[in-house]
Amino acid sequence: MFLRHLPLLALGAWATQPVAGYVSQARDQEGTCKKTTVAILGAGISGISAAQTLSNASMHDFLILEYRDRIGGRAWHENFGKDKDGKPYVVEMGANWVQGLGNPGGPENPIWTLAKEFGLQTTYSNYSNISTYNRDGYRDYSHLLDEYDEAYDVASPAAGRILTENLQDQTAKAGLALAGWKPKSHDMEAQAVDWWKWDFESAFAPLESSFVFGVASSNLTSNQFSDEDNFVTDQRGFNTIIKGMASKFLTEDDPRLLLNTKITNITYGREGVTVYSSDGNCVQAAYAICTFSLGVLQNDVVTFSPELPEWKKTAIQMFTIGTYTKIFLQFNETFWPTDTQYFLYADPTTRGNYPLFQSLSIDSFHPRSNIIFVTVTNELARRVERQSDEQTKKEIVDVLRNMFPDVDVPEPTDILYPRWSTEPWAYGSYSNWPMGTTLEMHENLRANTDRLWFAGEATSQSYFGFLHGAWFEGRDAGRRISGLLKGCKGRNSTVCGPRKRYPVLHGTSPLADYSFVNGWEVSSFYDSNDD
Repeated sequence: MFLRHLPLLALGAWATQPVAGYVSQARDQEGTCKKTTVAILGAGISGISAAQTLSNASMHDFLILEYRDRIGGRAWHENFGKDKDGKPYVVEMGANWVQGLGNPGGPENPIWTLAKEFGLQTTYSNYSNISTYNRDGYRDYSHLLDEYDEAYDVASPAAGRILTENLQDQTAKAGLALAGWKPKSHDMEAQAVDWWKWDFESAFAPLESSFVFGVASSNLTSNQFSDEDNFVTDQRGFNTIIKGMASKFLTEDDPRLLLNTKITNITYGREGVTVYSSDGNCVQAAYAICTFSLGVLQNDVVTFSPELPEWKKTAIQMFTIGTYTKIFLQFNETFWPTDTQYFLYADPTTRGNYPLFQSLSIDSFHPRSNIIFVTVTNELARRVERQSDEQTKKEIVDVLRNMFPDVDVPEPTDILYPRWSTEPWAYGSYSNWPMGTTLEMHENLRANTDRLWFAGEATSQSYFGFLHGAWFEGRDAGRRISGLLKGCKGRNSTVCGPRKRYPVLHGTSPLADYSFVNGWEVSSFYDSNDD
């Protein structure tokens, strides 16, 4: 049995009294206003991690508000196709890999720990098991894969030097070019390799990505844990591990989990937070943890009262969220090689046009399922979102017929893909760190505003874009708030208090440098008429 809505000794009034400063607003709303100590906004892995951390600290008075009718956030699955007995397969619309498992005796990725705890079925992704194709069918340009890897081995320590010596950031494209990887714009095979090696992970092109933090995020995961990635094939769904986490502190039909709750406004201040939902109800809390995706924050789905400070709004808009779309197709036969996991396609005109297919119709995945999926990212992903399934199906079949000219490629029997950039609870797949955006700017994205805290994969400096990044950030927010509730004493003091923020961010060149000596052809910003 769990304690629910019991007053905490340190903040007993919160369980019995409305939030100071917001009484009239709450009473003006139709419906009811619940009271709690901590409101957790979102039931993805970050929100569930925060709730579990509070529960472990004996802080049981919280409410979890979730837009959808399920927990799991961007780890979600759907039924697709049919097996020989007419039973549908479960495929992952969102998160699909446990990335960086862990080394014996070393630190272990918490997602892998959860996967083992709850018996999640996964299969090793063998990225070296890849065949290369162009519009004329199979063509071996695997030497380009080796060339990229050689350049990356040079680029990686260069990125580390920029970080440790506080030098100016570069685009990933520039950093790789300086290391020797310079794919020409018309060399579509090299462009396909470029996509596979960078976009497949980041959802953005090297030109749109920070060299320093793009390399750092990948290296921190692979070097701290391992470079092994496992693909989730569990027919219960990847979010089984998130449900498993929740089962440790939530009971079935637990009143602390409010599903189908569409938040419309968050009113925050030094005294507390009030969260309003579309049904006219609200939640008053001492603290709130906002785990919304960066896409939701950027699209003003929820209003804030007062408006978020300028430093916070700037950080939200400076970072980017990508669209990463897997398009699943089932056929009546497996006409592609059954001993290959990945098939890389070099489109003759367009970089990233249906570039990578992965077979699920092989051992350890979904044998004899006749399922293959193709991944597209960003603008190409948003393009398929804007068109019908039938149009997308036709385009993919045309590509497959180019790849396998000696095969009578049939029409798919089923197709399924998400439309990430239009989902009002996500507006994108996961975040990316753009070039030239500093650690201080990211700290502003992560920082709390009064008693409103933020968590999620986008707020993770070390692991942005990764599921484990969201887990770490939820845990950190839960620890900090539980520390504040307990008075920041003893062991709590190390993770207590607000996160650091930088209200003013400066450029790298002082005003004095803007002179004729440095090629600045105007003498003043303020006197443009000066002769």
